[in-house]
Amino acid sequence: SVSVEPAASPSVPPEPAAPAPAPPDPTPPPAAAPPPVDPVPLTPADPIRLHIPALNVDAPVFPIAMTADRQLIPPRDPRAIGWWQEGAQPGASEGGAVLVGHTVHIGGGALDDLQDLRPGDPVVVDTAPGRLPYVVDSVVIYPKASLAEHAHEVFAQTGPGRLVVITCEDWNGQTYDSNTVVFASGTRDRPIR
Repeated sequence: SVSVEPAASPSVPPEPAAPAPAPPDPTPPPAAAPPPVDPVPLTPADPIRLHIPALNVDAPVFPIAMTADRQLIPPRDPRAIGWWQEGAQPGASEGGAVLVGHTVHIGGGALDDLQDLRPGDPVVVDTAPGRLPYVVDSVVIYPKASLAEHAHEVFAQTGPGRLVVITCEDWNGQTYDSNTVVFASGTRDRPIR
């Protein structure tokens, strides 16, 4: 038997057939773009705490001055950090904000493992106005004898704003033979934790 549809009325146009549904796409949708970065510059301010998540560092920061013989001596407390107050403030658009801390060869210094940082690791400085995010650019170990030769790089107060974190390295049984220096640049495009 054959079924016959009645003819469509000439005054009513026929309904178009609905297109067949497309088969499901097995590829996931593209990830959403991150929100735009706030173009407001970092606010320069005196540091009050240093956080280095990769090393579990959460240390108070105190202002220090260079000694008459041109040395930066960290605070006596090995778990505290010193900030060279004659240098740039963290968040400044120009110059290095220099932080120094102790390494203790038997453990217990705030910066015992500073040499283990890698480029890309986050570093955060707390200030009264807020948290300043940085990312490690490089980790350099200078023999003590050559640190003075590199002072223009390490302690420079010109050039783009950056964070410089310094500690002693290479215990020889009596003293430290080297300094670890971490250079980090400010960033607003990484989440702060």
